[in-house]
Amino acid sequence: MAESTAALRAVPLRARSVVVLSVASVAGLMMLAWPLLVRVPEQQRFDPPFIFLALLPLVIVLVLAEFSEGGMDARVLAILGVLSAVNAILRGLGAGTAGIELVFFLLILAGRVFGPGFGFALGCTSLFASALMTAGVGPWLPFQMLVSAWVGMGAGLLPRRFTGRREIAMLIAYGVVSAYAFGLLMNLSSWPFALGIVLPGHEGSLSFVAGAPLLENLQRFGVYTLLTSTGSWDTGRAITTALMLAVLGPAILATLRRAARRVVVERR
Repeated sequence: MAESTAALRAVPLRARSVVVLSVASVAGLMMLAWPLLVRVPEQQRFDPPFIFLALLPLVIVLVLAEFSEGGMDARVLAILGVLSAVNAILRGLGAGTAGIELVFFLLILAGRVFGPGFGFALGCTSLFASALMTAGVGPWLPFQMLVSAWVGMGAGLLPRRFTGRREIAMLIAYGVVSAYAFGLLMNLSSWPFALGIVLPGHEGSLSFVAGAPLLENLQRFGVYTLLTSTGSWDTGRAITTALMLAVLGPAILATLRRAARRVVVERR
């Protein structure tokens, strides 16, 4: 019970922070899914609104500023910096090769211990730092940061009543779902703007069709995701995350919870 209390109070979320986080998440989801919701005449040129690429980093910065003002003091920011650096190095070691991703297991564990606000911040800073280290800066980076932030935030919102092996099992299940969700959302961020998508073993184009009914485009996107990433990159990411959580999860959880208790005690 003490550990759960520490986890909940290490980075408290004020009511205003919850509102800011909710609005930012809805805005980010709209920035990902807007092509499916906008109706345009067929054969009309369909270009991404580049204002989204400018607004999304701004939204992320506003959320991080709100967390910093509302609950992240110098001690918590120091922990955030250390974990961001470790996660950036881990991501560089795997770099997504064959779906091997080492960044998500630590993100999930930290979000579980320090709460959704910290998890959101760590997702953003980890991906940003790793992009700088691996020359991975590009128009995809804001979306990677946002989706990773959701992974960390979701871990902080998981039920607190589970402990021991049941908690690890819950985190593994969450990690697997998050691995596939990350791949799906990242595909959604680029798929509508890829032209002439034709894959072996499938007749016809899987490209987004502007003006087509929503269900038709969703079907094309589902097939595209299944054939390009679900069975390969996303499954590799899910397996890697599950194994790391199973092997290293208990020890890292205990270490992070000791750090969280120190933060809470020193604040008092």
